[in-house]
Amino acid sequence: MTTSAIAAVPLLLDSMLPVFRFTRLESVAVAADPGAVYGAARELDLLSVHSPLFDALMWARGLADRARHRMPLPPPTMRVADLFDSAAKDEQPWVGLGEDPGRELAVGAIGKVWKPTIEWLSVTPGDFPAFAEPGWAKIAAAFVVHPYGEHRSLLTYEARTACTDAETTERFARYWALTSAGAGLVLRETLRTVRTAAESRARSAFPCGGAG
Repeated sequence: MTTSAIAAVPLLLDSMLPVFRFTRLESVAVAADPGAVYGAARELDLLSVHSPLFDALMWARGLADRARHRMPLPPPTMRVADLFDSAAKDEQPWVGLGEDPGRELAVGAIGKVWKPTIEWLSVTPGDFPAFAEPGWAKIAAAFVVHPYGEHRSLLTYEARTACTDAETTERFARYWALTSAGAGLVLRETLRTVRTAAESRARSAFPCGGAG
């Protein structure tokens, strides 16, 4: 039996944050074609992600702000598409770093996330890859859609973090030891929400026979 090498397809995420120390990657099989899955990821409203454990985690994360009476009013929506499509991206720290239509959506933010009240830094997509000012954590995340058989897709969600100096890296490492499990929960619940939306689209498109 002979085998042939499968060519690697570069990720936008690799060009935005190729070197990193901290990461979580989760994946889910979706009973829908890649186009439906990509569309559901792009149209995702992050405020629609809910589960009892997820909501408890978000509540706990806001304790410090509530104690300081600094809890900001949430925006009406937090759609992934807005990071690429509209002026809404200027109202919060996350920016759309790049898009490979139908395959990958990469977003990023720069902040001091270990602080009780997170300090965010405004950054443009063009400035993000080379940013190196000491004292900050650079976070890049991406949804990537892969065909999986004839009628399904595999959706991955990866979040990477790199810090801009050794002292900040050690500070973030202590924070990560406490929050990595929670980050995994956030990724999994987000994937579950996208899967539900994509499979609903597939059933609507093929009401008598599923996605295929």
